[in-house]
Amino acid sequence: MAPTTPRRSIPKDRFSAAFSALKTQTYHDPASRGPGSHTIRTIAWNPTGYLIATGSADRTLRIWNPEKPQVKNSTELRGHTGAIERVAWNPVKEAELASVSSDGTCKFWNVRSKTCVQTVQLGGEGLTISWSADGTAVLVGRKDDTLIPISLPTYAVSPALPQSTQTNQTLFTPASPPSTILLTTGTGSVVVATYPALTPLHTLYAHTSSCSTLALSPSGRYLATGGSDALITLWDTMDWVCRRTLGAMVGSVRSVGFSWDGGYVVGGSDEGNGLEIAHVETGEYVCKVETSAPATCVAWHPTRYWLAYSGDAMGLKIVGAGGGVL
Repeated sequence: MAPTTPRRSIPKDRFSAAFSALKTQTYHDPASRGPGSHTIRTIAWNPTGYLIATGSADRTLRIWNPEKPQVKNSTELRGHTGAIERVAWNPVKEAELASVSSDGTCKFWNVRSKTCVQTVQLGGEGLTISWSADGTAVLVGRKDDTLIPISLPTYAVSPALPQSTQTNQTLFTPASPPSTILLTTGTGSVVVATYPALTPLHTLYAHTSSCSTLALSPSGRYLATGGSDALITLWDTMDWVCRRTLGAMVGSVRSVGFSWDGGYVVGGSDEGNGLEIAHVETGEYVCKVETSAPATCVAWHPTRYWLAYSGDAMGLKIVGAGGGVL
C-alpha cells in the first residue's frame, strides 16, 4: 500500500545496498500460456500507487493490487479487440484509466465499477497516449503519426493533427491548464511545442537515430529521453541543455522513468538482460536488477522505491513488493 507519510530519499552511496535488499514479487496472468503468449506492452501506476495497470499484445488489460499478487485479486477490463499499446491514468482521479489499442479506439475506464465509461474512435490504429497534469486533456497518437486531442470531462474530440515526421511518444509538461507538450520524433529529436496549436518552441537533438520514449522527473527539473541508439539523455528543463548521457543500455531504449524523488533513472529495452539504475545528478550507475529476459517496460512507484517491469515469461514483476523497507 502506498505510504501515507513522506519518505526520505536515499543517498547514492547507500542506494545499492538498500535497493538490492528488496524482494521481487511476480504477478502471473492466466492469459500467459508460455513464452511470448502474453507480451506486456505497457505498465502504469495510478497516482497513489495503490494500483498498477498492464496492457498486453493479446488484448488483456488488467489492474493489479501490488500487495495481493494472486490474479483473483486483480481486475480484467474487457472490450478491446486488438493489442493494448499504451495505458495512462488520470493524474487527478486515482480510479480513471485510459487505454489505447490497435483496434482504433481509446477507451476510458472506471476501475472501481469495472466499466468502460467512454469509447473514442480514433480513425486509425492507436499507439500512444498522454494525459495533462490537471486531467483536462488527453492526446492520443495513431500509428500513422496523427495526433488526436480529447477534452475532458466531455470527451470532445478536436480535429486530428497530422505530423510530418514519425511521432513515437508525447508528454505534457506539468503546466495547468496544459500549455506545452513534448513530442519525440523518428529523426532522434524532441520537439517542445505549445498546446494545442503544436507550435514549436525548442528542438532538442537528443539521439542519432529515432527517439522512442521520454519522461519528466517528478519535480519537472529533468527530462529523460531514450532512443534506438541505446542511449538515455538527461536534459535540464530550465535551459534545455543536455546534462548527461547514459550509455549502459544494450539495445533500443523503449521506456524510461524516474524514481519518486527524481534521484534515480532507469530505462527498459527489448535487448539484453538486466536493468541498470543511474544516479541522476552524477550519471553514475549505482545498481543493477538482474532479469531473466529483456525488460521492455519499466515504471517506478509514485511514492516509494518500488520498480515494476515487464519481460519475464511469468508476467509482471515488481521489485520491492515482495518485501523490504523502502
